[in-house]
Amino acid sequence: MTDTLPYAEVIGDPIAHSKSPLIHNFWLDCLGIEAEYRKTHVTAEGLSAYFLERRADPDWLGCNVTIPHKIAVMDYTDDPGGVRERIGAMNTIASETGGPLIGTNTDAGGFLQPLLRDKWKGESAVLVGAGGAARAILFALTSLGVADITVMARDAAKGQALLDRAKVKGRVIGMGDMLPAADLLVNTSSLGMVGQPVLDLDLSTLPDGATVYDIVYAPLETPLLKAARARGLKALDGLEMLIGQAALAFDIFFDAQAPRERDEELRALLLAA
Repeated sequence: MTDTLPYAEVIGDPIAHSKSPLIHNFWLDCLGIEAEYRKTHVTAEGLSAYFLERRADPDWLGCNVTIPHKIAVMDYTDDPGGVRERIGAMNTIASETGGPLIGTNTDAGGFLQPLLRDKWKGESAVLVGAGGAARAILFALTSLGVADITVMARDAAKGQALLDRAKVKGRVIGMGDMLPAADLLVNTSSLGMVGQPVLDLDLSTLPDGATVYDIVYAPLETPLLKAARARGLKALDGLEMLIGQAALAFDIFFDAQAPRERDEELRALLLAA
């Protein structure tokens, strides 16, 4: 027996901005579960040592993974769900004492939740970025049958590789190119996040019924979302995906369903923070 609480955590570099502990600890308090959720700064060079240390800790339930580790962590996990092949990125790792680390991806499901709620029926999308989050979001969109995909990336080769591994016949454009008239624009990158350059795009080519979805949540109201609202477009903020993916991970870590009926209270807490 130990005198400490079982815990899960989120790892990344940077990590100070993460709101995941607020979300999970709010739900733990709501449900009266004696556990906690932390955030831990882990560099790329420190990943191996991190997992070695955590696997020896009987209280560790697993971790969520954020920028820039969603691809690298696949080297440390088992993959019974075929996430490497289907998505190519992991954001949730579960630990069972004495057993393997199990990697999965809750980003895809979390990303889809507000689109399914709003009964989104678009046929075309633009993804800004080609990293780990983009892999999950591309997988999510193709699961909805969206076949017309454009990737906007600084590195054209990386953008094409994203499409190729997903077997999507899309196109790649540069960051300074004009946006196509797509039904959905998703910022999957860190651009617009606190401490990062602003994502400055001309939204005039998007149709009036388009949706702009920015997965950045610090700040919550990014310049991209402000521009979308100014144009009268539907705007989805980063808390939508953050809370959605967190709820799926919460069930994995703590074997309990998140109390989503308290989402309004949770959003108010996150905004106040």
